[in-house]
Amino acid sequence: MSLPNFSLLPKREVGELMMKGIMDTTDTRQVFKATAFLILTTISIPANIFVFCAFLRTFVIEGKLMTADIILCHLTFVNLLVALTRSIPQTMAAFGYNNMFDDDGCKLNMFSFRIFRGLSISLTCLLSTYQAVLISPATSRLTPLKSKIPQYLKHIIVILYVIYCVSNCNALISAVASFPNNTIPPFTFNLQFCFITYPTYIDFISGGLTKFFSDLLFIVLMAIMSGYILVVLYRHGKRVRSLRSSESSQSGVRAEVKASRAVVTLVTLYCLFFGIDNIIYLYSLTVLRVAILLSDIRVFFATLYTSVCPVVVIITNPKVKIKTRMKKQNGEGQFTGTTTSAL
Repeated sequence: MSLPNFSLLPKREVGELMMKGIMDTTDTRQVFKATAFLILTTISIPANIFVFCAFLRTFVIEGKLMTADIILCHLTFVNLLVALTRSIPQTMAAFGYNNMFDDDGCKLNMFSFRIFRGLSISLTCLLSTYQAVLISPATSRLTPLKSKIPQYLKHIIVILYVIYCVSNCNALISAVASFPNNTIPPFTFNLQFCFITYPTYIDFISGGLTKFFSDLLFIVLMAIMSGYILVVLYRHGKRVRSLRSSESSQSGVRAEVKASRAVVTLVTLYCLFFGIDNIIYLYSLTVLRVAILLSDIRVFFATLYTSVCPVVVIITNPKVKIKTRMKKQNGEGQFTGTTTSAL
């Protein structure tokens, strides 16, 4: 059965077809959006599941995980849930399935997304902070944190979960699936499958600025820690070139250097993606009704990290690379085990 030509139909009929889940293939923006979010979804969900299972396998076999691996495991878990709560609905909306949630479903979806998005930025910040502490010299003021962070890591992560659950309760009020007579009021973010509406301009601005400055705080802290890591690595490189050391004495240091570079890569990507997200978000606060195109671009960059992060982990993390190597060898009917330890 051929799809209808939307360009020849009245707007009312186009709306009815979109409600039934038929995508307007004549709309270039809609086709591009569907393709982009479909690619994100097909990368982020399998990649995050693979990384999470790799860490879970390590925990089952060895009975423990290193501190950085625990943080990465939680980061992978929350990135997976960000993809499930945002990438999949956006992909379905792009294909025309706009009525997938009722009001309660929208509230739960937005509440969950905001929690896991906040955890994604805070866990990335925690990872960069721990890596900076880990490679800091013995004379550094960060040295006492080398034992404190692993000791209180569980408490820190639980506190982060609680903070984001409490601070995002307003999503349970502001999220709705539709409006009477399909009239979208001012101060509303249109996600196509859900709407985030604010009763007044003050609520609209205060909610937006609170989110922006909380993100900015973590981004600045991540940037400072990443800068510190780069300085330490630079000084270490100069010292290594001036000294001759044995291969065995340098192997552990090289592992820390690789781990630090991986963390700096994650932080750089995070600052880039969420920087674009927040710039568009700030602009959105200056208009009464946010254009759907702007919302689509902002959401794309807000979820892009969930696809890139597991790919970086797969490439740089030895435990995950071992699992990838084992899968390849099992596929060829051969198996050779080698183990290393790092980020």
